[in-house]
Amino acid sequence: MSFRDEFLIREGVIFLNHGSFGACPKPVFAEYQAWQQELERQPVEFLLRRRGELMTNARQSIAEYLNVPGDEVVFVTNATYGLSAALRSLPLSAGDQILTTNHEYGAVERLMETAAKATGAEIVKHPARLPYESDEAFVEDFFTSATARSKVIVMSHITSPTALIFPVREICQRAREMGILTVIDGAHAPGQIPLDLADIGADIYSGNCHKWLCAPKGSAFLHVQPELQETVDPLVISHGCRAGADFIERHEWLGTKDIAAYLSVPSAIDYQRQRNWQSVRRETHQLAADLQAQLCDRYDLQRLSSNQFAQMAAIPLPDCDVGAVKDQLYEAYRIEVPVGRFEGGCVMRVSVQAYNTREELQTLVKALEEILN
Repeated sequence: MSFRDEFLIREGVIFLNHGSFGACPKPVFAEYQAWQQELERQPVEFLLRRRGELMTNARQSIAEYLNVPGDEVVFVTNATYGLSAALRSLPLSAGDQILTTNHEYGAVERLMETAAKATGAEIVKHPARLPYESDEAFVEDFFTSATARSKVIVMSHITSPTALIFPVREICQRAREMGILTVIDGAHAPGQIPLDLADIGADIYSGNCHKWLCAPKGSAFLHVQPELQETVDPLVISHGCRAGADFIERHEWLGTKDIAAYLSVPSAIDYQRQRNWQSVRRETHQLAADLQAQLCDRYDLQRLSSNQFAQMAAIPLPDCDVGAVKDQLYEAYRIEVPVGRFEGGCVMRVSVQAYNTREELQTLVKALEEILN
């Protein structure tokens, strides 16, 4: 079943890049606009008298979705903001090590570099091997890079360049036993895979709602374990940062801000619940898996993993000018899909969402044949 009519994607465009910015369904977008109009009708009443209760209700909705208490999670504009607040607050010192992988998002890599430069810490980038073999092999191999100086692990739940689902639950458990803090980049996880933060046990986890959960742009969350909340400061100091303020107060009121995207998150959660989104995930994953198999067989290339992905798959391509291929796919075929390089190879990252069809993926296959030939 295609949900194309329930989204605002422009007619004539094959949109296979939900992973970058997501797309918001019409009912959720209507809720978003309704909150914006409510704000404009009486801004002082909305932001000063009603904001507290409205934000509490919305925050409780995302907390229940994540299976954590409401006082452990706050809304932020995006996962990068949440991770920035976390990493720039960690008590790192010269000689400490930030342990990460070579599959991390570019903005988070820059964030780690900034934190390392400010504190004198060292970044240890573990080369996660491809093709991905198993969770057990990944965990064992990853911790060979840990040392007595490893103070924090920064890792994606679902990687941006390779779309792999890393076993963050097992990583967090092992790290806790070793006294290493864990900071998880969950930008692509909410809405794409089931997410139980209590079970994962990360010290800090930040994820986007505006990607696979299909909420409006500028909605994300930061979850911090209670014992660390006093150490994590917001990037903006405003009225909430007063003596005796708790985690929520310090992070929630950051000056004048349109909070409509945050207030629309419960609508996005309800939208997917009402449409049996578990079935949507299964169907779209199968479409992605079939496309991966077809293209890897067609060009005789090795898959990055057999099944370690969800609705987003990174598919190898023959050596090519990745910028030219990406541009031609859009300019000549109106196919929006990212094509780039990873560890020297050419990779196309295909996102398959509820509004995509098998026919669209076959159009991509034919377009690639014409371009690459």
